[in-house]
Amino acid sequence: MTTSQAAGAGARAAGGSTVDGVLRRSARRTPARVALRYGPRSWTYEELDDAVSRAAGALRGLGLSPGDRVGAYGHNSDAYLIGFLACARAGLVHVPVNQNLTGDDLAYIVRQSGSAVVLTDPDLTGRLPEGVRTLPLRDADDSLLARLPAAAPYDGPAPDSDDLVQLLYTSGTTALPKGAMMSHRALVHEYVSAIHALDLKETDRPVHSLPLYHSAQMHVFLVPYLAVGATNTILDAPAADRVFDLVEAGDADSLFAPPTVWIGLSQHLDFATRDLGGLRKAYYGASIMPVPVLERLRARLPGLAFYNCFGQSEIGPLATVLGPDEHEGRMDSCGRPVLFVEAKVVDEEGKDVPDGTPGEVVYRSPQLCDGYWDKPEESELAFRDGWFRSGDLAVRDAEGYFTVVDRVKDVINSGGVLVASRQVEDALYTHPAVAETAVIGLPDERWIEAVTAVVVRAADVTEDELLAHARGRLAHFKAPKRIVFVDALPRNASGKILKRELRDRFAQ
Repeated sequence: MTTSQAAGAGARAAGGSTVDGVLRRSARRTPARVALRYGPRSWTYEELDDAVSRAAGALRGLGLSPGDRVGAYGHNSDAYLIGFLACARAGLVHVPVNQNLTGDDLAYIVRQSGSAVVLTDPDLTGRLPEGVRTLPLRDADDSLLARLPAAAPYDGPAPDSDDLVQLLYTSGTTALPKGAMMSHRALVHEYVSAIHALDLKETDRPVHSLPLYHSAQMHVFLVPYLAVGATNTILDAPAADRVFDLVEAGDADSLFAPPTVWIGLSQHLDFATRDLGGLRKAYYGASIMPVPVLERLRARLPGLAFYNCFGQSEIGPLATVLGPDEHEGRMDSCGRPVLFVEAKVVDEEGKDVPDGTPGEVVYRSPQLCDGYWDKPEESELAFRDGWFRSGDLAVRDAEGYFTVVDRVKDVINSGGVLVASRQVEDALYTHPAVAETAVIGLPDERWIEAVTAVVVRAADVTEDELLAHARGRLAHFKAPKRIVFVDALPRNASGKILKRELRDRFAQ
């Protein structure tokens, strides 16, 4: 470490616990260990920490000042991670943007956040609004990666733990996205919660294949795994063949994926024949895992430890976990709150409801965001008496386990009786011809909202057959009135089904 690097490290240490400090500590503890692999490139912890310092210097060399927002509109790569940690070290506010967004949706986040520059991949640059200042992350002569050898390591003032480090934009399944303001303090607390609840170890060999712009892959897995000193592999996407190859080669034993990806892996032609015994930890989240699907996965891989991760962007995002020894008898549960999270279930007036009674989950935690960027009214509505309103409808049992019933806005009012779509979906998933399903309420003169199942078929099946199957497993008022067959369900990039889009499409 050079003199300037040492001086910078000392200054940063004075700022309290920060996101970039997570990497710095691991680099001091195990400098020669491989921290990260992406394609042909490999970084030791010392090399990665130095790259982050040089990237931070390069970003500040663009004329950026502490608190300036920096958009990140790129694919998975080592450069994407370096860009995020460099922003954290330089006191800048990182704004991850879904790389699938285009047009008005993309322009909205870039402009609403006030991003002074956008870190991007060359193939995406042309999608950005005209006049936006950009810097390539990689694959260009003037990219952030290309500038590292000549860049001076950043040795300026360190951010404070209460400073903003990221704007995490919500998925926008029901309204325009909102930028949750995350501080260094909030994310570091969340990292500790993740390490504790998910049993993350330096000897693990995690593979990170979901988009890094999404809070779950970045903040529940990649950065916490850097904190414990593990060797991480980043993939462009969760390609089944690549994941299977890494597991068989002994280079991966831990994987996080939403249910839609686990369903795809389990339905792959090679799933039954490849040697996947080296896969030890399976993490799922981002949306509800159908119980029948989980049962099929456990039957195929009985030695695999499953963890259910639940939360939302505003809390970093991990809020509750169901561990592998807690699944028996409660596979539909999302577990209990993690280390730094308090949770309870309340009614519409914010009063606690008895165990076993559905209500809205609310949180109190140092992991929580500081509100929504430039949206004071929405920020005020989200917090009540110090508790954050999640919008999730759930039940808590006497042992403290939470089971998510639905999103509050997705509950169906059928003939004046409230029906949770999750229960109907689980009933349909027990039919072998159902690959995926989403249950919604559609306007109906008689029923107010008619319970309607949108189904992706795995085999030939008729509407009448599925209706009869559901009626044999559900009370009559919960059973679907109609089945609609589609080729695929609309989802956002985190895997959440866009039920709003389905309601709009089939409401007529």
